[in-house]
Order: sequence, then C-alpha cells, then structure tokens
Amino acid sequence: MSLFKFLTSKTFLKQVLLALVAVFVLCFIMLQWLKSSTNHGDFETVPNLTGKSISVANIELKENNLVMQIQDSANFNPDYPKFSVIEQEPPPGTKVKENRKIYLTLNPSGYRKIQVPDLKERTFRQAKPMLEASGFQVGKITYEDNIGKDLVLKMSYKGKSIKEGDKLAKTSKIDLVLGNGKRP
Repeated sequence: MSLFKFLTSKTFLKQVLLALVAVFVLCFIMLQWLKSSTNHGDFETVPNLTGKSISVANIELKENNLVMQIQDSANFNPDYPKFSVIEQEPPPGTKVKENRKIYLTLNPSGYRKIQVPDLKERTFRQAKPMLEASGFQVGKITYEDNIGKDLVLKMSYKGKSIKEGDKLAKTSKIDLVLGNGKRP
C-alpha cells in the first residue's frame, strides 16, 4: 500500500479524528480542574493600611483572607505614629488571591542614635557639612571671644554640653559656640 493511499484511508482518518477528540476532551478536563483548584476569578482587594497600627492592619487583613508579613524599617517618618504602617506591598486596591502575603513596612519608634562627630577646632565651614552628612542639623550659633574666627569651640544639645562620640538621635539640632576673631 502506498503512503498516499494510507493517509487517505478510512482507518487513518478515523484514528486522527479519535486523537483530536481525545486531545480536546483532555484539554477541557484539565482546564476545568485548573479553574476549580486555583479559584479562577476569585480575588480579594488589598485594603489601604498606611498609617494604621499593627493590630488594626492584622484585623483588616484577616477580614479579607490575607496574611500579614512585617518588614522592619530603620527609616523613621515623623508624619506617622510609632509602629504604624508606612508602606505596603502590593499597593492598596490591588486584586490578589486569598491567603496572599501582604508585606508591611513599619515606622520605628524614633530616629536611631548616631555618634556626634569631632568638630572642635574646625571652622564652621567644615563643621556644618560634617554635621549634615552625619544626619544632624545645625542649631543655634553663638559667638565667644576667641582669636580663631568661626572656629568651633563648644557643642551643646538642649543646653547640655556634648562632646565627640556622644550619641544623639538623628536630625537632632546641635548648637555651636564659635570664635568671633577677637582676642579674649
């Protein structure tokens, strides 16, 4: 029997038709199984948790069949209360499957403590960038009789004298006493 006769025979065409029907039925069954096992079309909406406390966020997530995953943060934001949510992933309003983890970044209790740099015997021009690079702010500037003009003589924080190596919260305002260029 020639190849062309075999390809056009009733037996071959019947086998091809049966194979196509079997593939179609298997695909249909597989798609129905996937639809039921993956809850196709069933979504939960992620609530807006920004600014809320951990306990409130946990309650809202449980109501929406979602799971809370806390990520700690070192970036203190004074606009939000302590230990409240400052960021979340995925963002609010996103449609996700149930039991999806929602990653929450919390606001720490305050700024971290940083060592005060050595500013004594440095000019104000050198001291200001060093303070700002360390995360501090320049507070009140006062002058005292000293031959070194704009030379840092003393540092203080909230009226108390501080020295190199003392630890203060980031963004603290450090007051400086500078020389005025006059002999004492």
